[in-house]
Amino acid sequence: MNQNNETFVRADRRLPGLSNAAIAAFALLAAAGLQYVKWAPSWHRLRLIAAGGHMGGSILAAGGYPDAASWRAAWTYAWAYGREIWKALLLGLLLGTGVQALIPGRWVRTLFGGAGYRGVGAAGLIAVPSMMCTCCAAPVAVGLRQAGASARATLAYWLGNPALNPATLILIGFVLGWKWLALRLTLGVLLVFGGSYLLAGATDLDRISASAPAAIDASAAGAGGFAQSPWRRWSVELWRLAISLVPEYVALIFLLGVARAWLFPLPVEGHAVISGVWWTVALAAAGTLFAIPTAAEIPIVQTMMAAGLGIAPAAALLVTLPTVSLPSLAMMTKALPAKVLIAVGLLVTATGLLAAAIVYALPF
Repeated sequence: MNQNNETFVRADRRLPGLSNAAIAAFALLAAAGLQYVKWAPSWHRLRLIAAGGHMGGSILAAGGYPDAASWRAAWTYAWAYGREIWKALLLGLLLGTGVQALIPGRWVRTLFGGAGYRGVGAAGLIAVPSMMCTCCAAPVAVGLRQAGASARATLAYWLGNPALNPATLILIGFVLGWKWLALRLTLGVLLVFGGSYLLAGATDLDRISASAPAAIDASAAGAGGFAQSPWRRWSVELWRLAISLVPEYVALIFLLGVARAWLFPLPVEGHAVISGVWWTVALAAAGTLFAIPTAAEIPIVQTMMAAGLGIAPAAALLVTLPTVSLPSLAMMTKALPAKVLIAVGLLVTATGLLAAAIVYALPF
């Protein structure tokens, strides 16, 4: 056993209150929370759409699509967005801090640690039933990282939530067609399970994975965190994570609301189609930066295509809009270096452009 592993084991043994009750409480929170926030609403929406219902309008048109950037447009979008995601964001904060306070660190490191592929596979698979948007998955990913998960596994969990959400994939099939579902699923699997390996050489991901958990454990031990009960640790970590993530998150949502009209100019029926290489690149980048609730990309793409958006930029938006956003990238700086997150953003944009190339070359 190497020195780092010895440190982890000693740390776990010093946790006085990590009992079966704490672990059971976390499991109950995860199951009940996901059932209430994600599983039941998703099942209801799927039944509604399967019966011929409508998903509703594009969130980009909340309060009327803005003709220009304004603070009123920012407030309108932030309010509409907040109503959709606040429960999931709260659950994400609770789970992200609960995994640090209520679950033995050696469990997290065994399942999600190391530089190999096992942690990436486990994290990606666990992300599938989690079904959160990128911003709500970010606190959980931060918690996993601070509990000892590798950087690669952290990325796989974070990206896997929006990219491999099974309810969203089925909705894409119902609303846009099964070719679009196959496109999104294929590129999502490549991004989640292969993306971290593409990033490894450019960002020293292996070195980061090996060194960061030891530093996190040593810091927590030095701060006296292991002398607290798990319930007190949970409340302390919840406050710390919330105060470090939520204010900047809210500010960035407002700024994106201001820029909504610039980032997504709405096509007008009867006018020229928005298409071509430059529009596709611009909208792929905009989709990477913008934040939307779970599955909101479907009515956005559907509405914009009906108004004149070309098929290639529509495919780029379908991939990039849900996968990451500027607020979620900012939240993830608590877990990963900026150069890794910049590379993630570029990779997501490139994946959106690949989607655009595929639909342009094949009959869709």
